[in-house]
Amino acid sequence: MEKELNRLNEKIAEIDDFGRIMALISWDQEANMPEGGYEARGQQMATLSKLIHQKSVDPEFEKLLAVLEPKLADMDVDSNDAAQIRLFAKEYKRATVLPEDMVAEKAQLSSASMEAWMKAKEENDFSIFQPLLEKFVDWMHRYVDLFAPYDHVYDPLLDMYEPGFKSADVTRIFDDLRAKQTVLLQKIAEVEQVDDSFLFQYFDPAAQKSFGREVVTALGFDWKKGMEGSVHHPFMTNIGYGDQRINTNVHDNEFNPYLFGMIHECGHGLYEMGITKEKARTMLYNGTSMAIHESQSRLYENLVARSKPFWQYFFGTLQGKFPTQFGGMTVDTFYRGINKVNPSLIRIEADEATYNMHIMLRYEIEIALMEGKLAVKDLPDYWNAKMKEYLGVEPDSDSNGVLQDVHWAHGLFGYFPTYALGNLASAQIWDAMLKDIPDIDDKMAAGDFAPLLGWLTEKIYQHGSLYEPQDLLQRVTGQTLQAGAYLAYLDKKFGAIYGF
Repeated sequence: MEKELNRLNEKIAEIDDFGRIMALISWDQEANMPEGGYEARGQQMATLSKLIHQKSVDPEFEKLLAVLEPKLADMDVDSNDAAQIRLFAKEYKRATVLPEDMVAEKAQLSSASMEAWMKAKEENDFSIFQPLLEKFVDWMHRYVDLFAPYDHVYDPLLDMYEPGFKSADVTRIFDDLRAKQTVLLQKIAEVEQVDDSFLFQYFDPAAQKSFGREVVTALGFDWKKGMEGSVHHPFMTNIGYGDQRINTNVHDNEFNPYLFGMIHECGHGLYEMGITKEKARTMLYNGTSMAIHESQSRLYENLVARSKPFWQYFFGTLQGKFPTQFGGMTVDTFYRGINKVNPSLIRIEADEATYNMHIMLRYEIEIALMEGKLAVKDLPDYWNAKMKEYLGVEPDSDSNGVLQDVHWAHGLFGYFPTYALGNLASAQIWDAMLKDIPDIDDKMAAGDFAPLLGWLTEKIYQHGSLYEPQDLLQRVTGQTLQAGAYLAYLDKKFGAIYGF
């Protein structure tokens, strides 16, 4: 068995290396590549995707797994080796079902779609992106057909990002969330609104970046293992051990987007930085699911960086960076302003009380596309109508509506629900942390964020993908994913801000 295990690990390490190279050229495409490079980059990504696929379906794996899988029952379920075998066995079965030409097709389509999406967004013209998105929807239908039978056509897509969850689970949770968050929004609509006008004026981009770097450094981001890039749509990518890249964009006429986007991506980066080195070049060197990953970005963005203790520490520094904008202001006024609940067009800039509504819209669209109940050509009108229904706002352009997110240009169908699921998990994890660090507010107000990072690293980060997501949540919080903690958090926070 030892011989087979070593061989399995060796082959997986090689596949992981190629996957990280793919991540690198994908990052370069968004952060550095000139406009003229899309065709060549698409060809390169298609070639690399085929190579990775060929290595992933090597018949030798079948022989190795035939020896190793029967041994799982005798292995320590919490061991890296057992998790490696279990995770790869699932991925091998998935990979062997997927034809090589579909793998290359998706890679090339992703590169072409990115170019079309950026041009469509810049020119506010959905028709530029529409043909590529139609091809991606067709690809997704052919993909899920490979995994029939299934409970729902969306399930194979969701499983790529949230193992163990099905669309029925998401729909049940979202139906409950929508009803209860609607009640909260109605309460807020009935009282005097918070003033946040001071957040909409000129903010020097260099000063924003300087402050943002200072903040994420204090949170624990290690600049010897990370960097910041400039992109159209913020994201974090893990190029390999010691190379985590957070990517942001700056608005010079609005304060919130850059800073909270920076902190959001920092949360992702801290997760990846916290995975133990022994898991590098294995199936375990990733967050266990996208919902758990999003729980960390949302935890840092909202439960930490939109809290009053956080700003009791950082507000003086902020005033020093922007004396004209914030010099005569109180921290209480600022805190209320950055937490204003105001239904808006842009998901990544949405407040905590409305954010999940944006996700539910995208989830319903993806379900409708996969069920054949919605055509791509009708997306802009459908999007606008649903925004009006859910949030009471209607996009003034495709760029601020259906074209605002990059995910569909990458073929990330099944990904969006994990953002809202991550919100729920963040509150559950925070409540568990409070039992061990009950004075966390005092520590944050004093600028001491090390205990929080240490706790999260011990409980979550170091494990990587060792545990299944629901198993990890159970270990950390004592229960699987629930909405209660998040809803209680929203009610308490916004009840205090809005006085109800």
